[in-house]
Amino acid sequence: MRKKIYYGVSVGILMVESAFRRYLGDIGNAETWSFPVQYKVVKGAVPSKMTELHNSSLLEPFKLAADELIASGVDGITTTCGFLSIYQRELADYCSVPVATSSLLQVPMVERMLPTGKRVGILTYNGDVLNGPYLDAVGIAQDTPVMGMAQDSNFVRWIKEGDNSVSFGTLRQEVVATARQMVEQNPDVGALVLECTNLAPFSADISDALGLPVFDTLTMVNLFQASLRPRRFINQ
Repeated sequence: MRKKIYYGVSVGILMVESAFRRYLGDIGNAETWSFPVQYKVVKGAVPSKMTELHNSSLLEPFKLAADELIASGVDGITTTCGFLSIYQRELADYCSVPVATSSLLQVPMVERMLPTGKRVGILTYNGDVLNGPYLDAVGIAQDTPVMGMAQDSNFVRWIKEGDNSVSFGTLRQEVVATARQMVEQNPDVGALVLECTNLAPFSADISDALGLPVFDTLTMVNLFQASLRPRRFINQ
């Protein structure tokens, strides 16, 4: 058994350095979780850098932060940005515990849940950037429908500028409208996967509006934690 500083925390979360409010349902709000989590802020990993194609200056800080979480006691590592899918292989190879960088890891699984003729659609922070290596890194076909939040939206400004004057209602309206546009343009979409961890507080709203299953960072981390800490059943 490896040495730990603390016990009972299975999931370690590498945090982007940000100033925007993280609502209930966001991976960065500790009250979101029904189990304890441990956070570690990665210095210099600001939101604007997350969409820079394989920014090599970010990999080392994420490795060092993961080292600290693992040394302290966590049994698995995840992150607060879906674009870190690009580092999935590097971090999984580097860390001594399992790593789930991005909710995008769920896309191949969700595809196989759908009937023939239906596809997964990805809702993302930036649809202009989420392509190529970000998808290849986690086994996603390049022709997968992707829809990004408008880059002049309140949602993007809220994250990029840390503008907490934007209301939750405004954010919800923009997110649901974008998801609706995705399905209108791609009627064969049978389920959505939300790349951006900050979209997760709106998953129920999207599902209610579109009548589709929605997978996000919460569905991924809950599954991840359940594998690290399987439920024990007492049978007589």
